[in-house]
Amino acid sequence: MRAKATLITGAAGEVGQALIQALAKERAKDRNTDGDNGRHILTMDLNPLPAHLATSVTHIQASILDTATLDRLISEYEIEEIYHLAALLSTRAEFSPDAAHRVNVEGTMGLLHLAAQQSEWRGEPVRFLFPSSIAVFGLPDQHTKQQYARVREWEWNYPSTMYGCNKLYCEMLGIYFSRHYRQLAADRGPSLDFRAVRFPGLISADTLPSGGTSDYGPEMLHAAAQGKPYACFVREDVRIPFMAMPDAVKALVDIAAVPLEVLSRPVYNITSFSLSAGDFRDRVRSFFPDCQITFKPDSKRQRIVDSWPSDLDDSTARRDWNWSPDYDVERAFAEYLVPMIRRRYEGIEVPIGKESPDQQLG
Repeated sequence: MRAKATLITGAAGEVGQALIQALAKERAKDRNTDGDNGRHILTMDLNPLPAHLATSVTHIQASILDTATLDRLISEYEIEEIYHLAALLSTRAEFSPDAAHRVNVEGTMGLLHLAAQQSEWRGEPVRFLFPSSIAVFGLPDQHTKQQYARVREWEWNYPSTMYGCNKLYCEMLGIYFSRHYRQLAADRGPSLDFRAVRFPGLISADTLPSGGTSDYGPEMLHAAAQGKPYACFVREDVRIPFMAMPDAVKALVDIAAVPLEVLSRPVYNITSFSLSAGDFRDRVRSFFPDCQITFKPDSKRQRIVDSWPSDLDDSTARRDWNWSPDYDVERAFAEYLVPMIRRRYEGIEVPIGKESPDQQLG
């Protein structure tokens, strides 16, 4: 009999590492309460996991495009849910659009097929959790951005980047697979259960910024904590929404646990707080008064951020599944980001902005 498992792709990335810790803690609690239920956490990434995480999971160092590895996994495990985090980030995808399409779209398509097959075999749907992105939106100019201060899920879905196009298309693929297989359920068994959340810019204290277009915020913090000067690659006035990493993980875990019948849509906006780059600089400076932060906009990355909304309307998520972030802007900086990043750099120097090739998000 195959062991039951949760699969996390892109597990060595920022969201993946935080999600592993949250799910491992949840599994440990279940074992203490109900005994060992035999459920495993499987992780995939092109890179190895940090040593402190590797002991709590079964890690496979491989690409999500490696069909032989995926076939081996489903022969050994009954996969109950998939957290599909693996992707090429927005900035890199602009330089390698063909590679981005292969990883972001073809990789997702392969996993959707796997989930649909597993749903049919199990006799109940596999939950497929997909972190989408603010990059699916594309506002044409600054006037429109000001006019649409908080964008709803169905508004301005005209992405300006390959990454945004990939994410929006994969949302539609997930919806198609769910509905198509649901219509065929009488003959083929249950459909897969696809659920997506659209993240704003994510800020982690545990892992380094990894090349996303929204990473100017966390890069400011990491540079300031090391006493290094930092030149921000967007204008001081540009504004987008952000979220602390613990809330990103909370959102994925929360929406995974909600009964399907209470969800009014398959894709939800979620957010926490909105800051301009100048606001972010001022927040960092309040904790690191000697920091040296300047603004040197990069035209390509600036155009991308200009096309993203200043804020997201997440009222539907709040209504349907009681979404609410734990960290507002005050708590995010004072209780999570600054204390943990300070501890990280006590006597240690780490490079900033190094991108890992098969990781998420931004």
